[in-house]
Amino acid sequence: MPSALPDGEPVPADGALPPHALAGAADRPLGFYLHVPYCATRCGYCDFNTYTATELRGTGGVLASRDNYADTLTDEIRLARKVLGDDPRPVRTVFVGGGTPTLLAADDLVRMLAAIRDEFGLADDAEITTEANPESVDPAYLATLRAGGFNRISFGMQSARQHVLRILDRTHTPGRPEACVAEARAAGFEHVNLDLIYGTPGESDDDWRASLDAAVGAGPDHVSAYALIVEEGTQLARRIRRGEIPMTDDDVHADRYLIAEETLSAAGFDWYEVSNWATSEAGRCLHNELYWRGADWWGAGPGAHSHVGGVRWWNVKHPGAYAAALAEGRSPGAGREVLTHEDRRVERILLELRLREGVPLSLLKEEGHAASRRALADGLLQEGPYEEGRAVLTLRGRLLADAVVRDLVD
Repeated sequence: MPSALPDGEPVPADGALPPHALAGAADRPLGFYLHVPYCATRCGYCDFNTYTATELRGTGGVLASRDNYADTLTDEIRLARKVLGDDPRPVRTVFVGGGTPTLLAADDLVRMLAAIRDEFGLADDAEITTEANPESVDPAYLATLRAGGFNRISFGMQSARQHVLRILDRTHTPGRPEACVAEARAAGFEHVNLDLIYGTPGESDDDWRASLDAAVGAGPDHVSAYALIVEEGTQLARRIRRGEIPMTDDDVHADRYLIAEETLSAAGFDWYEVSNWATSEAGRCLHNELYWRGADWWGAGPGAHSHVGGVRWWNVKHPGAYAAALAEGRSPGAGREVLTHEDRRVERILLELRLREGVPLSLLKEEGHAASRRALADGLLQEGPYEEGRAVLTLRGRLLADAVVRDLVD
């Protein structure tokens, strides 16, 4: 089941932000994340805020229905317009995630995007992305999305091997994600991503190489590759605890990452964030870069998180409670926090160190500077950028990124 929300102070009923949150807003890009919380089935490794029809039955009534979800989410987009007032910024990025956004009708996704366009306007070069399950789209669906303004799509491939997909409880068949890339290109999508997961119990090095080769051969301009994380409360965690399948292994994860870097680099992909590779700067996911660089984004939907000007808040998780709040004219916000200068400094280091451009050494305190010198001596940071005042991870540093960043934030 989905993980718990953090604690925080109450969100005002009208969603109003502190006055300082919009100070200097014109200098920051604005993005929207639209969360679609529905899935046909729950994957064994997933702890996202998603719900199957069985999980929703009897808990949300008509308010939790997929049929009227686009209208409900549009209500929050209109609330965002009221909260942000006369903020003149057009929206730079929109990302529709989930869950499985493509369980909704394509016209519903287009209507949600149209609401943002109507309320805020879209930048001329706006990046408009949706995630998609390979089995829930076809050429007609993709053509509707493209005609409606979407220009980037991300398919959940995870693996090219059936036995690996089975462990993950993924329902698509091997080969279908690659076919989806071709269909998306034919529909006119400029940018296409494939998501992969490595380190699944029972996956071999050869299985992982086959998945990478299949992904590269499909012709996307972006690949994301994530190590499998076994989250408490998931079906996968229960199976491992019962001894049905082995626990994942950090050393295996490191080996698989090196295989990914070797394969993707040879195919013309460059890393720009620890888990993300693109064939060009234009192929990068600009929306995710908003997160990594601490820009402003409004997260609409159950459990969605937002950040504007150092204020972070999150919505109630259940679709029924979310829809009820909006129907009553209230913000669906469950809690919020106002980040201090120190909070924002630490978050910059945590997030920007994962980027190819790295993080300015000027953000480090004395202990962090000492740690950076040790990391440089240990081959975890690149020498050239360090001499120019930036901490940039080496390949070995990327393998140990979490440990490196823990030392630098001291």
